[in-house]
Amino acid sequence: MRTIQLLVSALCACVSSAPTNETPAAIEPAPTTLPVTSVRADGNHVVDAAGHPLRLRGVNHSGSEYACIQGWGIFDGPVDDAAIAAIASWKANVVRVPLNESCWLGVNGVKPAYGGANYQQAIAGYVARLRHAGLAVILELHWTGSGTTPETGQQPMPNRANSPEFWRQVATAYKGDQGVIFDVFNEPFPDGNRDTPEAWRCWREGGTCAGMSVLAAGMQELLDAIRSTGATNLLMLGGVQYANSLTGWLANRPADPRNNIAASWHVYDNNACNSTSCWDAAAAPVAERVPLVLGELGDNRRGSAFISALMDWMDARQGSYLAWVWNVWGSPLDLITNYDGTPTTYGATFKTRLGS
Repeated sequence: MRTIQLLVSALCACVSSAPTNETPAAIEPAPTTLPVTSVRADGNHVVDAAGHPLRLRGVNHSGSEYACIQGWGIFDGPVDDAAIAAIASWKANVVRVPLNESCWLGVNGVKPAYGGANYQQAIAGYVARLRHAGLAVILELHWTGSGTTPETGQQPMPNRANSPEFWRQVATAYKGDQGVIFDVFNEPFPDGNRDTPEAWRCWREGGTCAGMSVLAAGMQELLDAIRSTGATNLLMLGGVQYANSLTGWLANRPADPRNNIAASWHVYDNNACNSTSCWDAAAAPVAERVPLVLGELGDNRRGSAFISALMDWMDARQGSYLAWVWNVWGSPLDLITNYDGTPTTYGATFKTRLGS
């Protein structure tokens, strides 16, 4: 999700297709209980270390992608044990943590207090506390730049100059914990944010891409960088048009020697793919082949009907999903009014669902 002055809005699009009348096959309900010790893909399901079905349902905690590069901190909001207990009190079993490439690598003008080793240690501490509490963690590359400029916002694709090295370092740091998942790039939008053959070619292969002035790092290149470290962790790959379109995901799926990848999907009320007919046509075929993780969902109108319908759709497929956002910005998408876990009226819909 794009963060602008600490307020977030989703501007995504998806190409709608004709609806299907197919009904998902009934499968045994998967648990969402704590602790989550290990996560991997098995066919089109997420499973635990013993191979039992596992659903990941939780929240995004934003801040670690922007505070560091803006020069005032590393997190936005508390990340101590009490704050984590508040998340767990909603019966969440996963937290998605966005990262900043400049801050992790300590390059391109980030203040030393908030970059390099200091940033890495702060992230490691948060991950360790989340894991100690039994929650799975999704680490995702959220803000990138040209490779030589500060990472102060979202870009159409990762860059070839720094993004592979970022992932080699992150993968090396967390490859020993299979409860940590790597979301390779938050929301790709190459080729002018269009759902085109060129967008999907760039998505997979990188290089010189329409809509970019620097060489892009494609999903295959970043996957290879992660696997080169020996990391076997589950990888999430979001589609084009801010991860809202999955129309070319299967045809362009990167080759993974570990066969341990999931499709990441972002859906908001103001996306083009915001209806059951589009979900049936564009997302259901992907969900039939690989795990589908709804990494971000929300409704900028603060309503409950849209998010309830979307979660119903995912529940019917025993899918995984994470609400945006566990912050107190005063935005329509805030889940909470206080980091003690007090829900907004909007957030109460998610709290009730996660607790069911």
